Amino acid sequence: MNSFLRSLTPDQQISLLFVAVFGVLALASGVVFLLSLRERDRNDDWWRNLRHAADMVRRSWIMMGVFWVGWVSGPVAATWLFALGSLLTLREFISLTPTHRTDHKALVLLFFVVVPLQYSLVATQQFNLFTVFIPVYVFLAVPVVSCLGNDPHRFLERNAKLQWGTMVCVYGLSHVPALLLLEFPGFEGRSAFLVFFLVAVVQSCMLLQHLASRWLQRPPTLANISQGFNWRSWGVGVCGGAVLGALLAGITPFNPGRAFVMALVACVAGTLGHLVMKAIKRDRGVQNWGSHGASGLLDRVDALAFAAPVFFQSVRWTFGV
Repeated sequence: MNSFLRSLTPDQQISLLFVAVFGVLALASGVVFLLSLRERDRNDDWWRNLRHAADMVRRSWIMMGVFWVGWVSGPVAATWLFALGSLLTLREFISLTPTHRTDHKALVLLFFVVVPLQYSLVATQQFNLFTVFIPVYVFLAVPVVSCLGNDPHRFLERNAKLQWGTMVCVYGLSHVPALLLLEFPGFEGRSAFLVFFLVAVVQSCMLLQHLASRWLQRPPTLANISQGFNWRSWGVGVCGGAVLGALLAGITPFNPGRAFVMALVACVAGTLGHLVMKAIKRDRGVQNWGSHGASGLLDRVDALAFAAPVFFQSVRWTFGV
């Protein structure tokens, strides 16, 4: 089997990977559908868990579909596809963290200048500038532009919302297509495997954490933020994601030990980032970002938005690129 896989071109290997992933998702969808045919009380815990599992399967279909479209259309097209995703998620974030009329100049700056510039830097592989553009230059520019509105009312709070939304929805997400464009010796044409590795370990970690919290039935550690979070189930999820990373080492440039560490770092960043986003939702009094007619896209990518920058920089540091 290994010799057969090595004989394939990078594109053929990635195509085979997508076939395998879509096959697993189809199997999972079939299992969920068959379980939904059972005669049970629709309000009990079993049905709530099944609905949650069905929602996670749907999210996985959407995410893998987006990645497939991005891969088929090429790295540059994938970059602008994620730019559209950043615009939509930033819009969701702003819709639930209301701004003042005097913030419109800052919003125009973010939507029509910062997002295109950030993804242009990704598309042209200006990685050194891309990693500091938002944390340095945009963080200084946003309050200056907001100040031109001549409105000091809740100035710090208003600008913190804009800056935080930009970090998560634009800076964090832009590191995913950046992985597709990352090249280093011995791994040419296979960067899509890095994206798959990142998504697989983070999503698996989130799923294992949820299942462990249901199975262990421990009291929540942070009840005001999440009823399903406790340190034991979190540890199960993170360790499970790291073990999966070691098992997937063959499709990455890492050896099993390094793949374990990389997956561990990504899982810790993703799960704790997801917890942070839950805290923001509780502060706004909503259960999910899909409230008020939004698509809920940010619910699907919040963990990835935290994990991607950490993983990207870890890969660059490891291989010196």
